Amino acid sequence: MDILDMDYYLHHVIKIYQYLDIGEDMNVPDDFTQNEMVTGMWWRHLVAGGVAGAVSRTCTAPLDRLKVYLQVHGTKSTSIKTCLQSMLHEGGFWSLWRGNGINVLKIAPESAIKFMAYEQAKCVIRGTQARELTIYERFCAGSLAGGVSQTIIYPLEVMKTRLALRKTGQYKSIVDAARKIYLHEGPKSFYRGYVPNLLGIIPYAGIDLAVYETLKNSYLRKHSSNESPSVFLLLACGTISSTTGQVCSYPLALVRTRLQAQVITAQPGGTIAAHPSTMTSLIREIFRNEGVSGLYRGLTPNFMKVAPAVAISYATYERCRETLGVNMT
Repeated sequence: MDILDMDYYLHHVIKIYQYLDIGEDMNVPDDFTQNEMVTGMWWRHLVAGGVAGAVSRTCTAPLDRLKVYLQVHGTKSTSIKTCLQSMLHEGGFWSLWRGNGINVLKIAPESAIKFMAYEQAKCVIRGTQARELTIYERFCAGSLAGGVSQTIIYPLEVMKTRLALRKTGQYKSIVDAARKIYLHEGPKSFYRGYVPNLLGIIPYAGIDLAVYETLKNSYLRKHSSNESPSVFLLLACGTISSTTGQVCSYPLALVRTRLQAQVITAQPGGTIAAHPSTMTSLIREIFRNEGVSGLYRGLTPNFMKVAPAVAISYATYERCRETLGVNMT
């Protein structure tokens, strides 16, 4: 295996991690080869990744709800144990999966929109030249694609947060929740926390790409041309990159979630927030009352779900890939 074959192999094996969906889907989409586009393999990759994401998100949903609960209601004295006990006492065992339905439903539109936006952004950046994009151009294209997809599906993000935090009997269904939020709070409610969410894409996407390129180039420099890396090594590196990206963008994710959870009331004279706050005022308030650690409230259950999410997603993706006849080599 020469250096070009190794680069090709490494590129496709790293794709495995980039197709995995662990519920924090802000990474830059991967490039599909011309052959994958012509043969239709690209949509099989997306389908396999979507199914894997649905299974993974469902299995780790209790940890995700615990994270959201701590982000919104957590204080210095709140522990994971007391938070979990509170959720179980209020709604029982199955309440741990609140918000998971819409979290799974948004996988397909988010992936499809991001993929289409990414392809269009690459065409605009590349112009008439037939060439590969540089890492900086991929970063710009990926960030733009993430911004477009988040703008379109963001109301579902707000719905997910509201459903995860709902009390027993508050909403009958996803449709009922959407109707009540629209009637009682107005359409602006569906875009609360939009700005910090959009800003969070930049550090996450940048770190994802930086680690990807560093890993690939470092391996090619230090190993012989006939030695290929194991899938599990690359999955471990991908997990580290994902975790690092989440740490850097987590304060913005926390602020986004708190803004999403704020209930606003529509009045005849206009829409008035029950607890008015902006992104900057909320950051100042958290920093003043809780310090830097307040911006990372709920990070522990977020870390706890990464390893099982990656393992479950990988196993499911491999099974779906084989069923759909997708060859990664």
